[in-house]
Amino acid sequence: MIQDKNLLDNLVLTEEADLLLDAGFINKEQRAIIRKELPSFKIQRNILVRLAFFLLGAFLYLSICGVITLIGISGENTFFKICCYLFAGVGVLGAEYLISQKYYRHGLDDAFILGILLNIGCGIVFTTDAYDIMLIPAVTVAIVSFLTYYRYLHLLSMLVFCMACAAVLFFGMIELQYGEQVLPFVTMLVAAGFYFFTKKRISSLTKKYFYNGLLLANSFCLIVFYLSCNYLVVRELSIELLGYEMRDKEIPLWYFFYFMTFTVPVFYLYQALKTKDRIMLWISFLAIAFSIYTVRVYHSVLPIEVALTLGGLVLFAIAWFSIQKLKNKETGLTFKPDRINNSNAFLNAETLIVASSFGLKPEVKTDSPMEFGGGGFSGGGSEGSF
Repeated sequence: MIQDKNLLDNLVLTEEADLLLDAGFINKEQRAIIRKELPSFKIQRNILVRLAFFLLGAFLYLSICGVITLIGISGENTFFKICCYLFAGVGVLGAEYLISQKYYRHGLDDAFILGILLNIGCGIVFTTDAYDIMLIPAVTVAIVSFLTYYRYLHLLSMLVFCMACAAVLFFGMIELQYGEQVLPFVTMLVAAGFYFFTKKRISSLTKKYFYNGLLLANSFCLIVFYLSCNYLVVRELSIELLGYEMRDKEIPLWYFFYFMTFTVPVFYLYQALKTKDRIMLWISFLAIAFSIYTVRVYHSVLPIEVALTLGGLVLFAIAWFSIQKLKNKETGLTFKPDRINNSNAFLNAETLIVASSFGLKPEVKTDSPMEFGGGGFSGGGSEGSF
């Protein structure tokens, strides 16, 4: 990992300070002092500004690649076989330079790092003629994206890694005999296994700057698990991969997939409320909506405008009654805003921020050159001698 670990630790502290500010435990002046005392990266916290810098970085990247193309275009076929790798090299050099200048989550670095992944993937496709067999590019992109995540701690690279791993599983199962028939079940098992693996890694994590990447992978596993057992996804993939003509027929084990289509989102919702997991809660809402859409695709009862109106009224009623029920609760499931997302994070941040702000040093226990003791009463320790 090329990133400065001290700056990463400082970034964790400043982000926790932002949480404390939102929760009302500190004010803006105290947060400003914390940021001043803790040097950090050149970072853009505003998503719109970061997007603008990303577009600027992409324009710079394309300009450099354009100059290289003008120089090497005389090579004709030879140049076009290696141009993507040359462009990926430009991305590596640009990313290394920006990271050395303390750019992190800025937008400029995003453009060059994503350019590495895009050009490596395109280069593998063009040079190996892997248009029909997409397993090789998927494996390559998975490896490169993991390396870029680990070296640059780039969160979007982790997302690319997760998507590439899903593609590796998909194309790998297609290449196997009878792989298409068992693809949904294998995908469910793999997604569940990686979910519990990442969950365990998060619980035992000591380096906090890896937390967001593991959390992204953990959430991605939830989405893949649901999609692998959704009736619409399984049916349409069966038609595409196996060539079934099932206009009036049902897929094998259709009742199982219908059951999973509705029980998995409900289980996500229950588990999210039980563990107060906000990300799982949003995933459960999206899964419930997609389950309703799945039913409407094959069993349309009402016109779409009537169904949307009734659905909106039902959701409004549920939201209104839930707010009325929960708005006065102080503990447990409540409508009141969180003062802090994680009490442990608050405790850690409070100690570290105070120490960083005021220059306090941890107390060091030293041995005293004098020996005390020997008193027969309540700690006097006097026996006529030192």
